[in-house]
Amino acid sequence: MTPLLEVIGLKKHFPVRRGMMQRRTGSVRAVDGVSFRLHRGKTLGLVGESGCGKTTVARTILRLTEPTSGRIVFDGLDLTAASPTELRALRPRMQMIFQDTHSSLNPRLSVGRSIAEPLREHTSMTRGQRQDRVGELMSIVGLDPKLAGRLPHEFSGGQRQRVGIARALALKPDLIICDEPISSLDISIQAQIVNLLADIQEEFGLTYLFISHDLRMVRHLCNRVAVMNEGKIVEMASAEALFREPGHPYTRALLSSLPRRPGPS
Repeated sequence: MTPLLEVIGLKKHFPVRRGMMQRRTGSVRAVDGVSFRLHRGKTLGLVGESGCGKTTVARTILRLTEPTSGRIVFDGLDLTAASPTELRALRPRMQMIFQDTHSSLNPRLSVGRSIAEPLREHTSMTRGQRQDRVGELMSIVGLDPKLAGRLPHEFSGGQRQRVGIARALALKPDLIICDEPISSLDISIQAQIVNLLADIQEEFGLTYLFISHDLRMVRHLCNRVAVMNEGKIVEMASAEALFREPGHPYTRALLSSLPRRPGPS
């Protein structure tokens, strides 16, 4: 089966410059030879401690950051060799849910306008059609469409993340990259958002790259898990196998930090 997304030998190195002349003295290897495949309708978890390169992988896949080398193949098209016109045509099919629910939404726009923004940019919908679509999307993510005229600060963090999910769904994408989508939320809300993501994946046949350091949520949502450390994937396996019998010392160290479930009384 041909994967929807294939990442091959991806590298992203950032130059280190010093002195008054800002001469390059080295580089930070944020991503250093990452490879994986992601099939349609599946979820790959990308886990690791902060600073290991997870978000850089996400931004590079979407070409928000240019790769140093490697290939990113989406539905048969090499994104690293794609023209600006080809990339723009593919944008609706690849969307992102961001970590920070404050900065990801324009505080001066109503949530309805924020959700409608990709529709204005990438479709020929009329204003009425966009309003109807916004209402539909808000209902899908569990928000009352009557709240579309409110500003982001009038919503809780969990509600703002639902707005972000609705916006990511607007153009009916194939792939959604979820970059730490629950890390800024209260623990009581995190499971609700993960369950929502699972429900809409089943309903719309979505494919997720789920980036997180919350291993419990990764285990709940993901089919396969890739463990990153210092810019490299050190282990990749099915979620069941990885949590049952981790093979790499770094993976074992991550799992050892999980709180133990209480035994039977």
